[in-house]
Amino acid sequence: MDYRETPPPPHLAGLVKARWTLTGGGAADEWLPQQATPDGCIEIIRRTHGASRWGGDQPASFVVGLVARPQPFEIGGDAAFEAIRLWPWAWSVVGDVAIGNLAGRWAAWDAPAFDVIEARLAAEPGLEAIGAAILAAQTVAAMSETTAMPPRALQRWFARHVGLPPRGWLRLRRFQSAFETLPGEDSLAGHAAAQGYADQAHMAREFRALAGVPASTARRRARGPFLD
Repeated sequence: MDYRETPPPPHLAGLVKARWTLTGGGAADEWLPQQATPDGCIEIIRRTHGASRWGGDQPASFVVGLVARPQPFEIGGDAAFEAIRLWPWAWSVVGDVAIGNLAGRWAAWDAPAFDVIEARLAAEPGLEAIGAAILAAQTVAAMSETTAMPPRALQRWFARHVGLPPRGWLRLRRFQSAFETLPGEDSLAGHAAAQGYADQAHMAREFRALAGVPASTARRRARGPFLD
């Protein structure tokens, strides 16, 4: 499997996490098992070649909501994908499905060109600044302070724009940061501390719950938010 990411332009960093491509690199008649891990994002995906299945065959264009547990899927050996990964609050600008209805699942969605999506997001006043403030915060208290939203207002905003409470979403984001940056790390204990976990055992529990594998396994197999 070949997975590659392109970061967003700076003016969209609070709304778009990345664009990515994925190719199977195998034969057309084989299925390659994969696993997605929770990343706190909405994925808009176009399959440009081959086939994929997650609880059934997937269409060529679809959206994936926030997942809160490891999610197995399969791609054809010759499959190829291109996608844009949005921070969840960006979905309300471009999508026509309530974010709560996408939790833990995918839905067919005829996505416009990614340049069109990014242009719509860039034209949305104020949302990028809110997103950037949320991404800069490491705790719910800091999030409330940086967004100038009192705790109750922040809870309501997250319910409407994210579909998870702030603490639950921060958990997913911390895990994904640890997961994506784990390959190449020599010390799991040092990595746990750097990512804000209480200790290595805390990070180990989170990896088993959210990746479905030990951190030592993820260190070898992680490709972006995927396990190959």
